[in-house]
Amino acid sequence: MAFFNALPGAIAEGLIWGLMAIGVYISYKILDIADLSVDGTICTGMCVCAMLITAGVPAWLSLVIAFFAGAIAGAVTGVFHTAFGVPSILAGILTQLMLYSVNLTILGGKALQQVSARQYHLLLNMSDNPSAIAVALGVIVIVILGLWLFFYTEVGLTIKSTGDNPDMSRAQGVNVSFNKVLGLAISNGVVALAGGLLAQYKGSANINEGRGAIVIGLAAIFIGLSVSMKIKPNFVVSLIGVVAGGVVYYVIYSSVILLGLKTDYLKMFSAIIVLLFMTAPYLKATYFAKPKVPELSGDSDETSAGGCGHA
Repeated sequence: MAFFNALPGAIAEGLIWGLMAIGVYISYKILDIADLSVDGTICTGMCVCAMLITAGVPAWLSLVIAFFAGAIAGAVTGVFHTAFGVPSILAGILTQLMLYSVNLTILGGKALQQVSARQYHLLLNMSDNPSAIAVALGVIVIVILGLWLFFYTEVGLTIKSTGDNPDMSRAQGVNVSFNKVLGLAISNGVVALAGGLLAQYKGSANINEGRGAIVIGLAAIFIGLSVSMKIKPNFVVSLIGVVAGGVVYYVIYSSVILLGLKTDYLKMFSAIIVLLFMTAPYLKATYFAKPKVPELSGDSDETSAGGCGHA
């Protein structure tokens, strides 16, 4: 009974983390960059959204501004990587470290900023999970539609080609550095947008909220793609699968909490989920695949026999 009572909340929060995973998908799958700055940009989205709402800015506008704040942070990672030659992983780590101070400054030096649904008009909150699910789904539909339209433009296709084969793209006259910066900006903008939704849903912005976000994003990607790629391997279906992966992950996560797992082990549990879904295809192909035995057709036997007779 406790599981079913907690299910709407798990779905609502899972949808928000699924939106965050879309941002991770753009950097990890499309650009082929392991961007660790998302741990900081999701918190940036939370902090910007919370402080703007407390300053009287409408909740929907605070989400838009949070998106652009995250996009700026993502562009900084891209510039570190492309203009200064910093490896992409290290560039993300540097941006993440810088964002901790930035986020703390945004919060006015506080570690926590409350955004009560009783005091402010929020788009969603955890006291009304059905409405929160509807709002989260609406934002996800808008984001997926926008990304679908963008990535099938000339600029979007060149970003895809940059991730697939940067050397070939460069040879074709594509500005690979610009595409990486733009792709990381969009990726982190979506992550920060999810952070803004999360701040409204939880009713607060916490300076430590984003820790481990990349693990959740990767878990959602591998869970979702393991199913969606078997249904229809295209861009939109993949994004829907990633969102569904976020929901599945968070439902499992909530179930484990209800079973009484100590919170000290939750991060380890998250890492194990990612490890299982990352290694499943390899383990299946290596240890469980049946060896293929070559079969000799009747035609080849006759041909061989005819050849011997002629000789």
